[in-house]
Amino acid sequence: MTITTRTDTQSSGQHTADGHDLIRVQGARVNNLKDVSVEIPKRRLTVFTGVSGSGKSSLVFGTIAAESQRMINETYSAFVQGFMPTLSRPEVDVLEGLTTAIIVDQERMGANPRSTVGTATDANAMLRILFSRLGRPHIGSPNAYSFNIPTVKASGAITVERGNKTKAEKATFNRLGGMCPRCEGMGNVSDFDLTALYDDSKSLGGGALTIPGYSMDGWYGRIFSGAGFNMDKPISKFTKKELHDLLYKEPTKIKVEGINLTYEGIIPKIQKSMLSKDVDALQPHVRAFVERAITFTTCPDCGGTRLSQEALSSKIKGKNIADVCTMQITDLADWVRGLDEPSVAPLLTGLQHLLDSFAEIGLGYLSLDRPSGTLSGGESQRTKMIRHLGSSLTDVTYVFDEPTIGLHPHDIQRMNSLLLQLRDKGNTVLVVEHKPESIAIADHIVDLGPGAGTGGGTVCFEGTVDGLRGSGTITGRHLDDRAQLKDAVRPASGALEIRGASTNNLKNVDVDIPLGVLCVLTGVAGSGKSSLIHGSVAKRDGVVVIDQAGIRGSRRSNPATYTGLLEPIRKAFAKANGVKPALFSSNSEGACPTCNGAGVIYTDLGVMATVETTCEECDGKRFQAAVLEFTLGGRNIAEVLAMSVAEAEEFFEDGDARTPAAHKILDRLADVGLGYLTLGQPLTTLSGGERQRLKLAAQMADKGEVYILDEPTTGLHLADVENLLGLLDRLVDSGKSVIVIEHHQAVMAHADWIIDLGPGAGHDGGRIVFEGSPADLVAGRSTLTGEHLAAYVGAS
Repeated sequence: MTITTRTDTQSSGQHTADGHDLIRVQGARVNNLKDVSVEIPKRRLTVFTGVSGSGKSSLVFGTIAAESQRMINETYSAFVQGFMPTLSRPEVDVLEGLTTAIIVDQERMGANPRSTVGTATDANAMLRILFSRLGRPHIGSPNAYSFNIPTVKASGAITVERGNKTKAEKATFNRLGGMCPRCEGMGNVSDFDLTALYDDSKSLGGGALTIPGYSMDGWYGRIFSGAGFNMDKPISKFTKKELHDLLYKEPTKIKVEGINLTYEGIIPKIQKSMLSKDVDALQPHVRAFVERAITFTTCPDCGGTRLSQEALSSKIKGKNIADVCTMQITDLADWVRGLDEPSVAPLLTGLQHLLDSFAEIGLGYLSLDRPSGTLSGGESQRTKMIRHLGSSLTDVTYVFDEPTIGLHPHDIQRMNSLLLQLRDKGNTVLVVEHKPESIAIADHIVDLGPGAGTGGGTVCFEGTVDGLRGSGTITGRHLDDRAQLKDAVRPASGALEIRGASTNNLKNVDVDIPLGVLCVLTGVAGSGKSSLIHGSVAKRDGVVVIDQAGIRGSRRSNPATYTGLLEPIRKAFAKANGVKPALFSSNSEGACPTCNGAGVIYTDLGVMATVETTCEECDGKRFQAAVLEFTLGGRNIAEVLAMSVAEAEEFFEDGDARTPAAHKILDRLADVGLGYLTLGQPLTTLSGGERQRLKLAAQMADKGEVYILDEPTTGLHLADVENLLGLLDRLVDSGKSVIVIEHHQAVMAHADWIIDLGPGAGHDGGRIVFEGSPADLVAGRSTLTGEHLAAYVGAS
């Protein structure tokens, strides 16, 4: 028998499996993308650049990450998929070489009142195990240290089998949880102002209740009468028992018109429906009621720690779990380092690594008991990053949305090294970014543009950083732009005096903020900039604060409704056609009857995610067909709302459609760099930077004397920063005072006055380390900001 030896042709060269080293996108048409085709190298750091609205997020998040997530969801069983959002396939011809995508975006972390920095990462879970092992006195399992788990006690009969006999024995069951029973783990107790709940001179039937949604015309009226209340008797005449039942009665089964219902007192009902949510997440009218009717005070039983007395009694080295959670994370890391306990050595190593990761990423100034809803977008993104730094996953795609937001130039270097660390573990890292310091570390660049909105959506350049510099694209031309220090700064016309500021980490700060000039507050993340402004300046008269918090509005809100632009447009349409203005509102008479003017039909599938489908009646245009026959300057209302700000500005400037009131608002929108936004785009789709600039455009018409802006360069391309500086100058020249919290060196260089806080973050900050002109800051180089600004402007 002859044996033949077969030589493997692959042995000398590359294995076929190693050939899949590209993510190929062909024909992407999501949002404004115009048949985009790109090849992105795997296991490399690729940065996506381009002006705001050029299509970066549509390509990275809307196409690559969305398809990866959709395909992963499809690997689960049909039962599990029922509990997950239904993702539609992005509009793209070919997508090859995708790997699992992990999205680390700037969405604020869940506004659950019980969520803290510690619970959002694994830190609290690790500390609970640590205390259950080492805490003295020993009180129980890790659950005994959790403020999210209540203590449960039960007693009853259990059946015990012995031999062939069974017999009932009395047993008690006790599970010790760490939740403070008084405040239910919230840290504060709510006190109701009863006069804000009802008018006691009126009866229930006469509208005594002043709680949003409690109308006596609907089911509430039937429930109250079914529960035995006299609907015509004024509340002031109620007996003690009747008033107690109205306000505090436990859930009780009642029958109303043959239907079984439950009656519950007003206060427990409000606690469940309104107070179980974060106040900021409530609808505006409900939030106004909560702020008016309810006062929150620190829980007297747990002192705001959220924990039971048993949990607080158990200590390690004289500190209980609440003490260590209030420590600054850098201090906590040192405390953990000092614990030498071989029995929990692996746990201590893991906890040590996690806490060091916080410091590495520039969040060492936080504490674990900080509510996660109070973190900024940049802090939220970096907190989410922490869990991935120690991850053993490789060959996945990490997608970041401007990870340098809220970071001082000093911290950007650390962020860059973390991104490279993720890449070096064998992962594909995709970053949407504007900062030149982060673009510089890319292995591959994809530049989109050339403009924004309909003027963008094409790939202008693909290649290396050096290639981008010589490419002649907007990003390439502005990449090495460096702002110059001003020859002369404006003199102040007065000063805002701050004395003894001690909010958060501020150490009795005295400072005079000059008025009538552009004043910039700088300092590393966590140095106390926001504490100084929001604690001591924001609530004064004539001060307008423009931050990046979500704009409170429904999915029907858009730039036209938010800025008041729709009002003059509706009036112009009504006047031109001789009809009522209400016809041109998708929330009023002109709305499509099928979708009620939403443009989409929302189908609530119970346990599954709500599904949106475009309304077939109006084809997503939101208006009745009859309304679309009325035109102004040859365009109907739906066509006007589909215009970009820049197009609409031209349209309303002259000719038949000339509307000065609308043109004035559109001018302001274009001024703040939002010329590419469409007038009817839902507000829920805007980024943090876009939301802030929209607020700025809306509030520039206000009567404020002092404008405070919190990082207005967020999401702005290098080319747009110049326009923003021009806008700030115009505000100052018109007699306003502008205070900007900012990390961008171009804004610092353009300032008339700089106040630098530091020198570090958390308890290492909170002091004024410099006050003066940018030129003095550069000349002195006495602070971290001074060093980085000097390097930026090329000072010798």
